[in-house]
Amino acid sequence: MLVPVPRFMAAPTSIASPEKEVRFTRAAQGRMWLVLAALHGAMALGVIVLATQGTEFEAPRLQGYAWTAAFPLLAAWAMFRLGVRCVRHAYLIFTPLGLEIFPLFRPEKSMQLLLWSEIHSLEYDGPNTRLLIHYTAEKSAGVIVSLSPIVPAQRELLRVLVDSITQLRKEPVSTSS
Repeated sequence: MLVPVPRFMAAPTSIASPEKEVRFTRAAQGRMWLVLAALHGAMALGVIVLATQGTEFEAPRLQGYAWTAAFPLLAAWAMFRLGVRCVRHAYLIFTPLGLEIFPLFRPEKSMQLLLWSEIHSLEYDGPNTRLLIHYTAEKSAGVIVSLSPIVPAQRELLRVLVDSITQLRKEPVSTSS
């Protein structure tokens, strides 16, 4: 039974069979945005303190400029939202149907679904952090997916997943009667 989640922020929807898919999010990219949001928040707080706090001998250094804290505060809010979006939403999903690749913005309109019947081979390029998806045996057509948005620990899991998928695809399907 799926329980509805309150919609304060766009959230991934619940799926019927989560055990049949493997999801990778943009957690490394989200971590960067969250750190930048914290830095901008600290900058806004610093401007507010400098604009409102003085000593008994000296007026505040930025007296009358407290409104300028709105700019880094707005940037911090936007970066925080972007960071949370990167951490929560999928980047790559391996399903029984194929491989789904989601862009950062408007995934409902421009996501790519690569069916297993279209994919000839998968290749994990570890040092360059790329996933090479080949459509032909000559490796002349395909898709290159950057893995830098994925956390390094999850890249190792992705490598194991790609190795196991290529092993399964190489084994002939046995039909038992």
